[in-house]
Amino acid sequence: MKGDSNVAFESFQRDMKRPTSPIAQFETAVDAIITGDVATLERLLAKNRELIRMRSVRRHHSALLHYVAANGIEYFRQKTPRNAPDVARVLLRAGADVEAPADMYGGGSTTIGLVATSITPVVSGVLIPLLEVLLDAGAVIDKSGAASIANACLHNGRQEAAQFLAGRGAPLDLEGAAGIGRLDLVEHFFDDNGRVRAPATREQMADGFTWACEFGHSHVVEFLLDRGMDMTARVKHHGQTGLHWAAGGGHVETVRLLLQRGAPVDVIDDTWQGTPIQWAFFGLMNPTTPPVEPERYYSVMALLVAAGATVKPAWRANAREMGDDKLLAALGKR
Repeated sequence: MKGDSNVAFESFQRDMKRPTSPIAQFETAVDAIITGDVATLERLLAKNRELIRMRSVRRHHSALLHYVAANGIEYFRQKTPRNAPDVARVLLRAGADVEAPADMYGGGSTTIGLVATSITPVVSGVLIPLLEVLLDAGAVIDKSGAASIANACLHNGRQEAAQFLAGRGAPLDLEGAAGIGRLDLVEHFFDDNGRVRAPATREQMADGFTWACEFGHSHVVEFLLDRGMDMTARVKHHGQTGLHWAAGGGHVETVRLLLQRGAPVDVIDDTWQGTPIQWAFFGLMNPTTPPVEPERYYSVMALLVAAGATVKPAWRANAREMGDDKLLAALGKR
């Protein structure tokens, strides 16, 4: 097998040295996609109409359109230019199949699913416009029997994409409805006695609780707690509690609610061995896209400290060294 790989790589290198070879043209087109070079891309597609149907020789076997997602492809090409929607339109006009699957993540990955769960379109500020282009071209988001694309977005921290796609017809189960904060839909998954109504499951309830905590949907969190959700349960992805997620996201009201309901403040997650206040500190020190206001983390930490969270002396010393008086106040001056 190793020998076969070496032979394939050597063949690839030979083809790349010949600018007129189909592989070299394909790779050049990919570079044009990730840099937003529309002129070069249009020239290549006009010169070789078969490029739009070609596949990468790499193990993900992506077509050109898949590259606009910058997800699951070679790492050095995971870039989304600000004109990515225009790039996608060029490819679609040239005949790209918007529903073509590629082989990353176990296979069957379509462009819209890859875009919806990717971080680079978020960073570039083109996530929703790019999704709109794909939907207008006929991308399917309501496949019968398929896992909800909205849930996949939530699993990857893409609440904005989940909410947008739900508004365009993506199906929602209990997990998805809770994750995007749709209490009106969540209510329909429970009977008059507060029990989960089939086909919804307790597992969906727990996962929905996870995302509701992560994204600060306090009204959904409260509803699920009232119907028996265990706030001490170890949830996705790292064996943490809902309080970890709420603190890590800087969601002040959700943290307040969980503390009022008796959530343990010093519980340690299974993976990173951190407490909720450490998750809040990590969130403060590692800005996300979109960013969270630092004041929210200060408020979260103050709530946790007031509830009895352990604060190590070194943390206060670090706050003093940083000259961060707000952090020092949140940790409680000693």
